[in-house]
Amino acid sequence: MPEPRTWQLTACSAVLGLALAAGAVAAAGPWDNGQRKAERTRAAATAPTGGAHHAGPPAAATPAPAPSAAGVLRALGTPAGTRPGDLARVLAPLLADPGLGPLRTASVVDTATGRQLYGEGATTPMTPASTIKIATTVAALSALGPDHRIPTTVAAGQDARTVTLTGGGDPTLDRARLRALAIDTARALKGRGLTAVRVTYDTSLYQGPVRHPIGRNDNIAPVSPLMLDAGRLDGSRSGRAPRSDDPAKAAATAFADLLTGAGITVQGVPAPGRAPATTPLARTSSAPLAALVERTLTHSDNDLAEALARQTALARKQPASFDGAGRAVRAELAALGLPVEGARFADGSGLSRADRVSAALLTALLTRAADPARPALRPVLTGLPVGGFSGTLEERFDSGPATTGAGLVRAKTGTLQGVDTLAGTVVTADGRLIAFAFLAGRTPSPYIARPALDRLSAALAPPAGRLPTGAQQP
Repeated sequence: MPEPRTWQLTACSAVLGLALAAGAVAAAGPWDNGQRKAERTRAAATAPTGGAHHAGPPAAATPAPAPSAAGVLRALGTPAGTRPGDLARVLAPLLADPGLGPLRTASVVDTATGRQLYGEGATTPMTPASTIKIATTVAALSALGPDHRIPTTVAAGQDARTVTLTGGGDPTLDRARLRALAIDTARALKGRGLTAVRVTYDTSLYQGPVRHPIGRNDNIAPVSPLMLDAGRLDGSRSGRAPRSDDPAKAAATAFADLLTGAGITVQGVPAPGRAPATTPLARTSSAPLAALVERTLTHSDNDLAEALARQTALARKQPASFDGAGRAVRAELAALGLPVEGARFADGSGLSRADRVSAALLTALLTRAADPARPALRPVLTGLPVGGFSGTLEERFDSGPATTGAGLVRAKTGTLQGVDTLAGTVVTADGRLIAFAFLAGRTPSPYIARPALDRLSAALAPPAGRLPTGAQQP
């Protein structure tokens, strides 16, 4: 690795903690003690998500920066660089990069004031791809709060001869938690003097189509309120993976096997059923919603995004379906006073090309999440991948002028064929927390568009050798 990149990684590692602690806290409120959970655990995978590969292209495929890049990137070396006129001179040539295709919009906002510092077609609705997950997660946190947990329960009828595994919409249910649920169920059954039962499973919480409109796809399982490991069949935790055609049945079958291992004879095979209206025999719960939001954003988790959209629908008394979730997300964002005109939420993950979101809405969402009066929304910021270090940005910001953003740019990626987007935050040289959103359509190739987006966001970051105000040189 070249020496400048090594220096940048070393410096930015220090800057990430110092700058966010010293420069961003005042503007954005608490930052989980300067450490994001997802950063502590590191990105688990760089496999494709959100309909395309979100990780950066191989080094050989990275195009040279636009001819004007070297000059304009130096323009942000002073605090005056965040004046609207300065930003326009810096960003306009980068936004004109032909790699971004003929359709491109932009919004850059000071989160402390909500003032737009730069805009180009900012209110024009565009296909957002996975950046729509910012809207999905803001809506979920607003509707449910960061401490909400999603349950999976087991209930029994009066004679307890049939137990029903009921999905509450938790795609993060894993084998360890399912085993604990089976053990607790077996203990409760034995306490009633029972050692043999039938197993049914209840998926009635969700309504509407089970398959996402894109059809069978390794980026997302059939959308079910009951699933084990998000229906993954290869043991992976994120990215593309072969999926079960019937995640609920697979989860119930695994539960029955674990129940047998806990000393209960299971008669027959698991079948669909409805849970009785009784107190559950056993229960397991997901991690708090704050952690689920971080995971959704860091790894662009489509299954979890759809689950959170449906949790919002349930909170808003809407059907837990694609349509109901879309209405609920829009209503929740409108209640926050966000500019949802022209927005369409056809799904929660961004896999649908029918989704429409403006750059202005994305920066407004990030500004709300940075509002000190709304700490419940902070996981939206702390869950954003870090350029060059984590999640879907781990392999980006690694060459040319874009390296300025390594460790400093935190952003959600979005990629579909012909669609490339990036929205997130950066702390500028004068210590401001800036929210940005860049959306491009009809792009010729993600291997050209993504580096162009990286250069745009990196142009907002402090140049090499200059830390944000208040930070100390490492």
